[in-house]
Amino acid sequence: MAVGARSGHDEPEDRPSSNGVPAEAESDGESPGGGSTAVKKPRSFWKELPLLIGIALILALLIKTFLVQAFSIPSDSMQNTLQRGDRVLVDKLTPWFGSEPERGEVVVFHDPGGWLEDTATPEPNAVQKFLSFIGLMPSAEEKDLIKRVIAIGGDTVECKKNGPVTVNGKALDDKSFIFAGNSACDDEPFGPIHVPEGRIWVMGDHRQNSLDSRYHQELPGQGTVSTDEVVGRAVVVAWPINRWATLPVPSTFDQPGLNAAAAAAVPGALGVAGALPLVFWRRRRLTRGHTAG
Repeated sequence: MAVGARSGHDEPEDRPSSNGVPAEAESDGESPGGGSTAVKKPRSFWKELPLLIGIALILALLIKTFLVQAFSIPSDSMQNTLQRGDRVLVDKLTPWFGSEPERGEVVVFHDPGGWLEDTATPEPNAVQKFLSFIGLMPSAEEKDLIKRVIAIGGDTVECKKNGPVTVNGKALDDKSFIFAGNSACDDEPFGPIHVPEGRIWVMGDHRQNSLDSRYHQELPGQGTVSTDEVVGRAVVVAWPINRWATLPVPSTFDQPGLNAAAAAAVPGALGVAGALPLVFWRRRRLTRGHTAG
């Protein structure tokens, strides 16, 4: 029997090169033109994991800083709209583009000073602090409040005993959002109060269980909150799942005439704008007359 005999379908044997190494082995990892063609081995999952975790944490921190942040509801002051223990997502993006709080919105804001001075905050552990820092858990250290915006800068807000809350003389129909059985303000009537520009007047939906703007009129700002203290608008109840819901603006805040103060200024502004061209035309004509003389 002939040793080494092969069928005609076999590939030809490697021919040894001058240095004794098979030609294929000699060219392995190098193209004919001298360029490398070696295939790099993919990095293992465990080597990639720290990088993936780092990217995820950075993204979470950016989202919490510029887009949305989760907040926990610690009290009953916003019932039944919000329940104790609900988690809400707060829009932090639009304020970066100059958006101001609007009437009827539910907003989160920092303690303006003195609103929560007697409220104890729990001491979080290291894990809670870290998760809160990157936005995956509501902060337990920051003293933030959540209320509904009733009036904005330039508005006049008032509520007499047994009466409704009025904004610029228009009564608000608050039955759709205040706690069942509550009055509009019988526990603490107020006003009339003129809200300064750049500030807001806020009230809880559970009127008889909310230490809101009404109860801090002795403080600087007379109960109003600076818009600089507003973190953002609460847009959705995200947790628990069975409580998932959006937080729209009640229709009573869209009623005609609520912007009466602003509307009253429009005719005057239009009059001034219309008079300016006439004044300039007359001034130009007089100037030409003096030059010609």
